[in-house]
Amino acid sequence: MIEMFQPDFMQRAFLAAVLVGVTAPSIGIYLVQRRQALMGDGIGHVALTGVGLGFLFQANPMWTAVLVCVLGAVVMELVRARGNQRGDIALAMLFYGGMAGGKLLVSMSSQSGAGSLESYLWGSILFVSPSDLAVIGLLAAVVLAVTVGLRRQLFAVCQDEEFARVTGLPVRVLNLLLAVMAAVTVTVAMRVVGLLLVSALMVVPVAAAQQLTRSFAATQATAIGVGVVTALFGVGTSYQADLPSGPTIVFLAILTFALFSAIAAPLARRRHRASAEHGPAVCDVALPGATGNSPGDPGTAEGRIAVLEGTEPVRAPAGTTVDAPPSGESLSSRGLAQ
Repeated sequence: MIEMFQPDFMQRAFLAAVLVGVTAPSIGIYLVQRRQALMGDGIGHVALTGVGLGFLFQANPMWTAVLVCVLGAVVMELVRARGNQRGDIALAMLFYGGMAGGKLLVSMSSQSGAGSLESYLWGSILFVSPSDLAVIGLLAAVVLAVTVGLRRQLFAVCQDEEFARVTGLPVRVLNLLLAVMAAVTVTVAMRVVGLLLVSALMVVPVAAAQQLTRSFAATQATAIGVGVVTALFGVGTSYQADLPSGPTIVFLAILTFALFSAIAAPLARRRHRASAEHGPAVCDVALPGATGNSPGDPGTAEGRIAVLEGTEPVRAPAGTTVDAPPSGESLSSRGLAQ
């Protein structure tokens, strides 16, 4: 077991796995919230063109993939925002064109070996070079700075765009920023998980965390924990069993989801019995028509976002009660748990 940590390429692979396990769920939770769980899959198709450009011009494929992914993500967001009826057709052409263009470019390059391309499609712990690790670390830091630093703003946009627009948030800019961060995350993860499976690591840890948690903040933290653990165990298993790292990591993430789902059922029944024994719960969310002047009051934008996140519960006026939320669900996470 200790021998597994001795080779330099394994040390780089484990470091890359930690970075991927943190960044993928941290951006994936917003995509799940706004029902765009497959966006990462589409960006992964487009990224193949970026990889092909890197092979063709003998540049680092990660940087060319970043540029192409960002451009593709911006186009996807603009198509979504316009709500055009032909948007699905345009996106399909973008996805398939990205795959076809990538394969053609790789075939035209002098680095067109099937093994090198397959390492980007399915992930490989053998091909994480020191330069790749430096790029992954830099891009992961950018993604975390945005997803954690702008958590409340991004949550507000994903939860209710109209509310966010009324409160003065730059909705268009935040939507584009979210799309760009999703594109960067695809590039971060493609060496470890692979372009064809990167979307799974964005979505499955979030879905697993939703089985046990009852607020946005708890779901985000749990999803990141699941992502890191499954990525580390996946890399270790792929080394021991000589398996591709991407499918191994995703399979372990799905097993974790199944385990959490099995645990969630008895926990939900226990919560239901507890709520029935203790009677109605005191309301800790903003009620219609509530007003307030301080940032924590439910009548302000900051107060409402904090309440929806489940980070700063706000008490209703004295004597006001509501029935407890259904088992397994909280008022602060209804939008997230759908």
